[in-house]
Amino acid sequence: MRTAYHEQLDALNTILGEMCELAGSSMARATQALLQADLAIAEEVLSETERMNQLSARAEEQAFALLALQAPVAGDLRGIVSGFQIVADVDRMGALALHVAKVARRRHPAKALPEEVNGYFAEMGRLAVQLATTAREVLNTQNPQDAIRLQEDDDAMDDLHRHLFTVLMDREWSHGVAAAVDVTLLGRYYERFADHAVLIGRRVVFQATGQTPEQFLEVS
Repeated sequence: MRTAYHEQLDALNTILGEMCELAGSSMARATQALLQADLAIAEEVLSETERMNQLSARAEEQAFALLALQAPVAGDLRGIVSGFQIVADVDRMGALALHVAKVARRRHPAKALPEEVNGYFAEMGRLAVQLATTAREVLNTQNPQDAIRLQEDDDAMDDLHRHLFTVLMDREWSHGVAAAVDVTLLGRYYERFADHAVLIGRRVVFQATGQTPEQFLEVS
């Protein structure tokens, strides 16, 4: 019975990993569409909504099957509960990538970003993809130490997000209110994408150890 449980939980985490990969791929292309004002790429990202919905439904079905068929107790139950939470986290990551693509589409054929912030968003996009990739890896390996390291890339994302505001508040800003709103919203989308990846890492630590990351670090 326990062997079957672990096989099914592994299958659930594999689906969640696929969702992370799709979210990262979507954010990579949404960033490209944003930086290049590429409408075709933005539309590609938007067309992937159904694929994410399908994966999300499969993950939830797998989690419900674990609940119904495996009669989980304390240690097993935490893996399933974390699985449900991770579905929501990755869904949100995918939605945030869609938001970026929608901004690129709305401003087309113009670029949504002033030239001086392009570098910030190129780096934020790179970090977002890296976080999604790491989230997929830790879902597969269940390595709590690697899961905790997601926080490091999130710290880098937070630094970039804070620096964006120094640009927006600069007296030399000459791009008007609409551009400032776009930059503010886009920065928030990337920051929240990273936050959800960190939450996935925290949930993997709990899945693997039954501890919060803080508790795990205290005893490791």
